[in-house]
Order: sequence, then C-alpha cells, then structure tokens
Amino acid sequence: MATMKIKKGDTVMVIAGSSKGRDGKVVSVNARDRKVIVQGVNEVTKHTKPSAANQNGGIVKKEAPIDISNVMLLVDGKPTRVGFREEGGKKVRFAKSTGKTID
Repeated sequence: MATMKIKKGDTVMVIAGSSKGRDGKVVSVNARDRKVIVQGVNEVTKHTKPSAANQNGGIVKKEAPIDISNVMLLVDGKPTRVGFREEGGKKVRFAKSTGKTID
C-alpha cells in the first residue's frame, strides 16, 4: 500500500463534491479505505434513539468520511500537491508548489 500523503492534524481544502472550497483540520485518516474525516466539512444528520449515553436521542450532526482524492493539503493558505523526498536519511513530505518541507 502506498504511503498516505495526508495525515491526522493537517489542514486540507475540499476540491470536489458538495463541500467544495471549504477547509478544515483532518480529524482521522482511514488508510485501508482511503478516506478522511475533516472537521466541520461534509456534515450529515443522524437520527439517534435514546440510550444510556444519549438519554434524549434526537437528531445529531456529525462529519462523514470523504475520499482522500477529494482533498488537498493547504500550505501557507494555498492548496498544493504533496511529494516525498529524503533529507538527512529521513523520508519527509514537501509541498510541490513551493518546495517547502512539511514535516
């Protein structure tokens, strides 16, 4: 499996779908399904029954997963593609538009 170019904690912009143009922080990454959950983006309403954890039940808004191909990493406020290179014997991510090292 290829290395994931988006990691938890990255700020990304949605480039396709109903949430196109919105940005947010990555809450979780599912490498097996190649999906990410972005904070405040792609929100769905879920009808829940009353339970011990949620006594009232009702309608709950939560973020749904987005395919990783529909998001781009934001570097200095601009969306960019991500590449990998070796620096000092370590594999690091870099922004292809600026050449700046990300981590």
